[in-house]
Amino acid sequence: MDNGRREVTQVNALRRLGSRGNQARDLVGWALLTALGLGLTAWAVHHGARLGTAAAPLLGRYRWQFSALSALAPMAAAAVLATARLGWFERARWGLVLAASYVFALVWALALALVDGAAGLTRSLLDPDNYLTDLGSVGDHPLMYLHEFTNDVRAHSVSARGHPPGPVLLLWALHRTGLTDHLALALLITAAGALTVPLVLGSVREVCGEVPARRYTTILILAPSAIWVAVSVDVVVAVLGAAMVAAGVRASSRGRGGLRAGAWAALAGALLGVAALFSYAAPWLGLSLVCLYFARRRPFLNIATGLGALAPIVLADALGFAWLSGLTAARADYVSRVEPYRSAWWWTAISLVALLLATGPPLVASVRKLRNTPGWPFLVGATTAVVASILAGIARGGVEHAWLPFFPWLTVAAVAPQRQGGPPVPAPLLLAGVGALSAVVIEAVLATPW
Repeated sequence: MDNGRREVTQVNALRRLGSRGNQARDLVGWALLTALGLGLTAWAVHHGARLGTAAAPLLGRYRWQFSALSALAPMAAAAVLATARLGWFERARWGLVLAASYVFALVWALALALVDGAAGLTRSLLDPDNYLTDLGSVGDHPLMYLHEFTNDVRAHSVSARGHPPGPVLLLWALHRTGLTDHLALALLITAAGALTVPLVLGSVREVCGEVPARRYTTILILAPSAIWVAVSVDVVVAVLGAAMVAAGVRASSRGRGGLRAGAWAALAGALLGVAALFSYAAPWLGLSLVCLYFARRRPFLNIATGLGALAPIVLADALGFAWLSGLTAARADYVSRVEPYRSAWWWTAISLVALLLATGPPLVASVRKLRNTPGWPFLVGATTAVVASILAGIARGGVEHAWLPFFPWLTVAAVAPQRQGGPPVPAPLLLAGVGALSAVVIEAVLATPW
């Protein structure tokens, strides 16, 4: 008995050592790639490349901001890491883990934004290039606004020009309910954005297993992309996308068939259709469900999801907004307003640097173990969206907020086994911790317009 316990202890110790070695290699790889990318960015700026931003590879401007509030984010990260290190995420009831993940994610996003005080939450809403300036155009006639949305995109704010009318109409509806205080509005958006974390965790649990999902919690909570959760309305798309995937996972789960499966699949499609009314890039997330349905041998669910996705688009068309016309108008505006001033060649590389910063070291571990996770459909959809936007030449600054719907899915494989079917790996707390540290540094030196 003692010999058996000793052997198990030795095996576990070897696994922990191997995991630490792999984390160290992933961390070094991320650091080298990030340093190389930042060096390339600095070289481009020095040689006068057309980047169109004062804070390449991100949008905004560089400054140094440090105050007593700057301690909030490190304290929040330390609390999450300590909770994970003590094994609470692996022992607690799953419902409590989901609730705690939401609270931690919300606190983390708020702590990062509050480096600049309340202005860190409201600055983007008050920016003249943001959606709030369009509320006057809606007035008392939202249907007329929908009908005339594509007539002249130059009449809209910069943010609204590149999006369907969903974000403006959402803010208009919130204002009509009496939510006019900018700080309260920012807090509501952040609280909604934090829902992405438990929604993603639920899908990962159903597809990858409970152990990987519990160990993914820390990575998801402390993702550096939380910098933009509290300052971007695009996080609404991330929530809708995560809810869409969760509904698709339930539709295709074992033992669920007939009308119940069809209803869940149709709901997933409806959520995707609504997300498409907030972002022209949102439909790419639907590819995750296409792959998931085929992987689970439920391809006919694609029909219900497809019909569900068409419903909001057809309804919007009947009310006056043609989605394809909006996409064409947004593309034409982009060609005239952005393309001449931001080099596609430079931004192809620099966007990848922004991706490395927004996802942190877990991205390298996820790429390395992509083939080892049953959650590969999630990565396919998100990766395809990123690659498509780069190849289309529209990833020219601002991907740190535009890709918010895709970031949570890109690091799923970070908690995959080292080999297919192998034993679960420990939670990569080193990678999550360094990612959190990078977020603290970015927030200290960057003033984002989003």
